[in-house]
Amino acid sequence: MQLSASALQELDRDGFVVARNCLSPSTDLQPVIDEYAEILERIATRLHKDGKTSSTFNHLPFGDRAIAITRETGFLDPQPFDISFPVNASLTPDTEFHFGPAAFNLLRTPSLLDAVESIIGPEISSNPVQHVRIKVPERYIDEERRIGLITTTAWHQDNGVVHEEADDTDMLTVWFPLTNASEEHGCLKVVPGSHREGLQVHCPGGGQGSKIPEPLIPEDQAQPVPMSPGDVLFMHRHCMHASLTNVSDEIRWSFDIRYHPTGSPSGRSFLPGFVARSLKNPESELRDPIRWRESWLEAREHVLASVVQPKAHRWNGNHELCA
Repeated sequence: MQLSASALQELDRDGFVVARNCLSPSTDLQPVIDEYAEILERIATRLHKDGKTSSTFNHLPFGDRAIAITRETGFLDPQPFDISFPVNASLTPDTEFHFGPAAFNLLRTPSLLDAVESIIGPEISSNPVQHVRIKVPERYIDEERRIGLITTTAWHQDNGVVHEEADDTDMLTVWFPLTNASEEHGCLKVVPGSHREGLQVHCPGGGQGSKIPEPLIPEDQAQPVPMSPGDVLFMHRHCMHASLTNVSDEIRWSFDIRYHPTGSPSGRSFLPGFVARSLKNPESELRDPIRWRESWLEAREHVLASVVQPKAHRWNGNHELCA
């Protein structure tokens, strides 16, 4: 599914473009939903066993079950669902994450890679800066536990959350929902054309590591991007974006992943990416989800064993706008 010439022009002009029905909800997304239901089952069982919830809520569908747990506990830990791990003091040998076969296959979906190829070429690596976000209605989350993975995401550029080594990498952000992502659900909002202004200053904080300070945000130019399951947003690394608050009665569940040309720096060299597609060397492609998971387990061990812990973000907050 190569992007059309008009879609590529839109991406060049605005810094983002939405490809409607790029993924199949039944073929591409449903296996992931089923896989994640098993994770939620384990969490629900554990919380009920520990006396933190009144029920396992196993009679409820995934979204309603996630909301029911959050209403009783004030928090649904995002880490067991994530396809990454925190690079900070909270990382332990027992830190949970998810690297299952359905999630792996989703990152290698042919229609998705076809579209990516039309933007960055046929030598494609899956970038290790990637997240899964299951956002319940924000009103049910304890205020002191509201972080970007589960609540409103602050303004930033994806080039701003990687190290300088990747500033010239043609890194492409790929964002798609597994549930409805209307404005009420807390869809993304972007500033069209902001990618032409280059990388902005980021300050530590925002519940996500770094954020663009308010004086640099043209909020009056922000545009919401509502999407449905199957739609995929492709975004330039300098496009300024954030999310709205989920004020609905449902979850907003999304993947944000990235791809870059193989051989270019990923921006977080201590985390494992993989070759997702290669025209020149097909044998270099990673096709084994078990090996994908093992690479992240090995990375966790390496980070924990490091004398000097790697930093996920480059910004130190010394800029005057961060005061």
